[in-house]
Amino acid sequence: QVQLVESGGGLVQPGGSLRLSCAASGSIFSIYDMGWYRQAPGKQRELVCVITSGGGTSYAESVKGRFTISRDNGKNTVYLQMNSLKPEDTAVYYCNADVTSTSRSFANYWGQGTQVTVSS
Repeated sequence: QVQLVESGGGLVQPGGSLRLSCAASGSIFSIYDMGWYRQAPGKQRELVCVITSGGGTSYAESVKGRFTISRDNGKNTVYLQMNSLKPEDTAVYYCNADVTSTSRSFANYWGQGTQVTVSS
């Protein structure tokens, strides 16, 4: 079994910064794409950004130039640096990963989510 645990959410003023972390643990053989999604109240979950195992990245237009995704493959951890935060960035942020386990089974996993609130 594989677990994803996010941390780093909280309350921040507009224009501020936060850094989210997501650590994967368990019976991991290999991790492929890792990404961040978010879901605001009353809205559907949306993709924020994704990073491949080789370090390639892609971002939603709404966060380009403000958010940066990175990963530490040795620690099975993905990060999301969020700068110039806006009230519309308020949401629950979820970590997601494509993982092959030590039994060689492939599956997609989600973290439990961490709340980010941008408000003055």
